[in-house]
Amino acid sequence: MPAIRIGINPISWSNDDLPSLGGETPLSTALSEGKEIGYEGFELNGKFPKDAKGVGDVLRPYDLALVSGWYSSRLARRSVAEEIDAIGSHVELLAKNGATVLVYGEVADSIQGQHIPLVERPRFHTEQAWQEYADKLTELARFTLSQGVRLAYHHHMGAYVESPADIDKLMALTGSEVGLLFDSGHCYMGGGEPLQVLRKHIERICHVHFKDVRKPVVQLARNHLWSFPDCIINGTFTVPGDGDIDFGALLDVLLAADYHGWLVVEAEQDPAVAPSYVYAKKGFDTLRALLDERIK
Repeated sequence: MPAIRIGINPISWSNDDLPSLGGETPLSTALSEGKEIGYEGFELNGKFPKDAKGVGDVLRPYDLALVSGWYSSRLARRSVAEEIDAIGSHVELLAKNGATVLVYGEVADSIQGQHIPLVERPRFHTEQAWQEYADKLTELARFTLSQGVRLAYHHHMGAYVESPADIDKLMALTGSEVGLLFDSGHCYMGGGEPLQVLRKHIERICHVHFKDVRKPVVQLARNHLWSFPDCIINGTFTVPGDGDIDFGALLDVLLAADYHGWLVVEAEQDPAVAPSYVYAKKGFDTLRALLDERIK
């Protein structure tokens, strides 16, 4: 088994937050096309079964691995006990299908799916609020780790942890049980330089989403106070090789740190504008070539 494997998120085919984008495309199309392109595994989306056996049954005919799956947490508004009770079945589903990381998204108070300017996202305004959240998160991560699945915290547009400063704060206040999901696209859109953020937090990174950005569109998004759905519809994000991020430099950092895990191609786009197969293949071909150049 190679140390680094290339997977994909089904969002290239259909978007859970914006069902009008590829909502008519069956999951089987995504799986068959992804396999044909060369991807080794998929993350979950809303079209997958909700039970462990069902997920395995769907992936098995295509000889695809389960990479991970997004979990919508409300820990910022709930107790650890409530969150453990809520997250348990998702952790079990992942573990039974061989996934070792959980994509953790904090959706309490998030505006990521709403047509509200991103500048109005929620924030922790006091040291006490940050510490209380961090302590709860460490405890929750300790639970998932005890079940064989590491919590990979997804810094995300429109949520509490979005900017590089937010990431720094979260990593400083949480225990090592809390892993970090590095998303190159959200990092740049959130005001960060992906290479710097990756280097700074490489020891905590346990999962990687490789999303590209079109920098001129990012500037428009900032100037015109777009919402996250506005960013998606107007083409802020794309697959590696189609935008402006240097993925070769990011790979160099990951390889130097002996990263073991998945590189997940993920790009929130409208498949009517960016055809799913064409763009999924561009993302795969770009990463495969960059890896092959570096792993001889």
